Amino acid sequence: MKKTRSSSISSMFKNIEITLPLIFLVLFFLSCGNESATTSSAPKTTPSKSTPTEEKESEVTTKKKSIVFFGNSLTAGYGLDPEQSFVYLIQKKLEEAGLPYQTVNAGLSGETTAGGNSRIDWILRQPIDIFVLELGGNDGLRGIAPTASLKNLQSIIDKVKKKYPSAKILLAGMEAPPNMGTKFTSEFRDMYPKLAKANETKLIPFLLDKVGGIPELNQPDGIHPTAKGNEIIAETIWKYLQPML
Repeated sequence: MKKTRSSSISSMFKNIEITLPLIFLVLFFLSCGNESATTSSAPKTTPSKSTPTEEKESEVTTKKKSIVFFGNSLTAGYGLDPEQSFVYLIQKKLEEAGLPYQTVNAGLSGETTAGGNSRIDWILRQPIDIFVLELGGNDGLRGIAPTASLKNLQSIIDKVKKKYPSAKILLAGMEAPPNMGTKFTSEFRDMYPKLAKANETKLIPFLLDKVGGIPELNQPDGIHPTAKGNEIIAETIWKYLQPML
């Protein structure tokens, strides 16, 4: 995992603005209809009809698989237009690659791991094929014990696996602000690879790689990436997500 302990990262975590924008949940279900052909002059023939079983199978094959991004303001795209968030940019990559997946932005600004653990049951009402878990940043800012954060994250993963055993999980790692002390930041950093190893999930070592602490890639609050910053994050995510598709 990449370590980030510079003073620039410290400034990145200052003055985080915790708000509660709407969750951008987008589900697109495509289904096929039956086509019927009729002719007036041709000899009468009996048009072929699809059986209920065939129609049901057709609907299944045309529905896109779901990739749910579950996180905080970083996932929600705080301070940006929806089209500038990394979730939307991942959707564009999927479409350009001709892959049958639909992204769902389930990010909520200010979300902690405890809040996510409470909210996940509602999110699980929709189908999930790939689950991208991006939580923990607000825990680090608030000084919540990494042991508690790890427990919450594990609970979220357990609930996803129980409801959708075949779903693939991608865990996004985060860093705690260095002013929390060496012991805290080390434990916080280590909880992500521990979770990934214990659950055999894929891991993005640091979601804000090449973005965190760089002023021109972050908004004035120093924590939320700009549109350009989200483009870089999308590239980072895509590197780990693409092999899972």
